[in-house]
Parts: sequence; structure tokens; C-alpha cells
Amino acid sequence: MRAILTGICVLMLAGCVAVGPSEREVVLSGLVGQPEGEAVRQLGVPTRSFETGGKRYLAFTESRLDSYPGFSGPVYYGRYRGFFGGYYGSEIVQRTCETTLEIADGKIASFTLRGNSCG
Repeated sequence: MRAILTGICVLMLAGCVAVGPSEREVVLSGLVGQPEGEAVRQLGVPTRSFETGGKRYLAFTESRLDSYPGFSGPVYYGRYRGFFGGYYGSEIVQRTCETTLEIADGKIASFTLRGNSCG
């Protein structure tokens, strides 16, 4: 019984482990304090830029489509066993990540990430 409880506790604590920063966050952290031109050199031409509240922002957007193939196979309906055939279609998911850099006094002050593909 004690071994079972210990196993359950270990599994519960495993869900509490903090995950470190992503590779993208490490690269962006290294850019903070660097001149604006360094961001363009490393990340490319920004998708858009804007100014508000006396600060300038550069936004870089990345997007891709991921395709998950479908499959066919046996389908069982309730108590009836046998091959009734079935096809489960493929799925296409759009993944995006927008990186926004805040520029203050010509240097990168901070960054934010938004999207389902920033990790």
C-alpha cells in the first residue's frame, strides 16, 4: 500500500516540475540591451512596426501548417464486432508565433511572445 501511495505522489509531483525557457526565449533574452539593428540582423526584416506611447515596437511573425495524416481501419459499433470500415481524415493545424520587441532609446528593452508555436 505504501508503494502505491509513493508512486501516486511521485506522479503528482512530476506535473509540478517547472520547464525552463525555450530556445527562442534564450535567444531573445540575449538581444535585450542590444541595438535595434542586431534584432534585424538575427531575426530578419520585421513583419510590421509601430509606435505608441513614445516607444517603438517591432513584430516578427512566423507561421507554418502542420499536417497529421488520416488513417483507416476497423470500426466496432457497440456489441457488433466486425470490420465496418472507416476513414479518419487528416488534420491540418496552423502554427503561429509573433515575437514583439520593445525598442527604447534605440535598444531592445523587452520582448513578448504570442501564439501556439512559440515554445
